[in-house]
Amino acid sequence: MVDLPSSNPKIKRKINMQQKKSILIICPFPQGVAAGQRLKYEQYLKHWRENGYVVTISSFMDVSMWEVVYTQGNYLPKVLGTLRGHCRRIRDVFRVNRYDLVYIFMWVTPFGSSFFERLYRLLSRRLIFDIEDNIFMKQNSVVNPLVKMLKGTGKASYLIKTADHVITSSPFLNDYCLGINSLKACTYISSSVDSNRFMPTNTYNNKKAVTIGWTGTFSSKIYLDLLRDVFLELNQLIDFKLRVIGNFQYDLPGIDLEVIQWKKETEVEDLQGIDIGIYPLVQDDWVMGKSGLKAIQYMAFGLPTVATNFGTTPKIIKHMVNGWLVKTDKEWVKALETLIKDPTLRRKLGEAARRTVVDNYSIDAVKSHYL
Repeated sequence: MVDLPSSNPKIKRKINMQQKKSILIICPFPQGVAAGQRLKYEQYLKHWRENGYVVTISSFMDVSMWEVVYTQGNYLPKVLGTLRGHCRRIRDVFRVNRYDLVYIFMWVTPFGSSFFERLYRLLSRRLIFDIEDNIFMKQNSVVNPLVKMLKGTGKASYLIKTADHVITSSPFLNDYCLGINSLKACTYISSSVDSNRFMPTNTYNNKKAVTIGWTGTFSSKIYLDLLRDVFLELNQLIDFKLRVIGNFQYDLPGIDLEVIQWKKETEVEDLQGIDIGIYPLVQDDWVMGKSGLKAIQYMAFGLPTVATNFGTTPKIIKHMVNGWLVKTDKEWVKALETLIKDPTLRRKLGEAARRTVVDNYSIDAVKSHYL
């Protein structure tokens, strides 16, 4: 072993860089905008870099495409954005083999066959596949039915089978992937939140109308729609306010409704204005792959969360301990009415929810699993 002379910092720096491992992240969305990325691996990029990794990020979508992708119409910007994305993927082909690790989140390209996935697998020294939700299943696209037709069905299955390691978003998905991956190398890592940023401010009182809140994107609006009749019935029993935070417009005549367009800059403040979080889900195989992220978000703010008793959610929420699990519309109405009337119960469930997140679903709790 040779000691480097302290008088030559350039040589030290060069050798230090040679010792670092390099990661190329292949992801769908620009950094910092999509919850699936932002509240998953993106939170650990700094930690990875601090632990000897050089990270390069290549997103399929640029910011201008992200701004229109979940809107109706705007076909020309979407087509042009898709072409730009494929150009980036062709560029990446010529540098994939330079990296120690290629980390693919969801897919390499969104449409067509698994050609690009196969090419990236062939060229990668080691490949990690991070699967979000049940992307091996086809989900109906509310925004554009054409998307459903164009999406390739074999992309995820191929990557699950051939990846050197698979990271999954739910225990159900992990079991599924273990049955496919040739190396049996699969790890379930939950979505997580920055508990030092997602801080509780709720005072748990009824001095003003209690606010029921939901946050999500256009693609998950179908779950919010499940509760339209619940809100109408609840409105006949008790006063409340409904806050919807998303990237779309929403209306529900007869309900005291506040719609807030999601912004990263105001995300915390907007969620802190909620008194009760709601996480409705359809009970199907697609949902079995969900990580329970919305519930974790609400719980981080010390909010009592009412959620559908299905999938990953019961592993996060323990009924009447740190939240309220329901299945039927009648149970939804009862849970929401009870919590609106009882601020003491809201405090009890909310404070327990906060402890659950800090201990199990915070960045500090999860970062070692990723590393």
